Amino acid sequence: MTGIWGIVNVTPDSFSDGGRYLDVDRAVEHGLRLRADGATVLDVGGESTRPGAERVGVEVEQERVLPVIERLVAAGAPVSIDTINASTAAAAVRAGARIVNDVSGGLADPEMLAAVAESGADYAIGHWRGFPSDMYAHAEYRRAAREVAGELHERMGEAAASGIAPSRLIVDPGIGFSKKGDQNWGVLRGLDEIVALGPRVLVGTSRKRFLAESIAADPATVSEARRDLATAVTSALAARAGVWAVRVHDVGATRDALAIVHAWEG
Repeated sequence: MTGIWGIVNVTPDSFSDGGRYLDVDRAVEHGLRLRADGATVLDVGGESTRPGAERVGVEVEQERVLPVIERLVAAGAPVSIDTINASTAAAAVRAGARIVNDVSGGLADPEMLAAVAESGADYAIGHWRGFPSDMYAHAEYRRAAREVAGELHERMGEAAASGIAPSRLIVDPGIGFSKKGDQNWGVLRGLDEIVALGPRVLVGTSRKRFLAESIAADPATVSEARRDLATAVTSALAARAGVWAVRVHDVGATRDALAIVHAWEG
């Protein structure tokens, strides 16, 4: 069964749910609700990576995420830390996180790969071409899926050279990161090239703008519920393409969609 990562954004400015769960109690309550809905991992983040997002200090990031991680782990939930900062990754693993989800694949912080290697945690390598503040300036592709696969392969090599065993790696094609509109669809159509890299594959399309652009001429008119439906459909298609897990805001809808996929496949 394809895994489902439930998103727990402990931020004031995430593109979809910024500010809803900034309070520790509310974030923990939300995470446990996602777990009850079927999340296999809770992905906790304290710094927004939406397009144009400004950086926050690691002290602020850690103040946001560490209490949430500690309480979710104490409640028995498997937790991932969504961060591009090595010091936050290390602190989160000490607090009980099992996975470091780094959308930059080690490119944002030169200390990240060494920190993950020492921590013993699994490592999700995201495809990345620049910080959110200007990432679309790097959105140039001829064959998106092939180029993304090649760049992820390079990051896998760097991770291995830093002492992270291949069995600990997860790769994420970074849907929405340095990719515009149809470039995202190009990567999704070519998921077999990402799966062929060997490690487990994580895909996150949840509520992203390119989905809304495919539904309506004005993406701003597409409600959260409609984006969640589109997310469930793309997650189901990703599951059929062989991905290991999907990362979503609405766990329940995706759980049901994946159940239908697996029933279809027998």
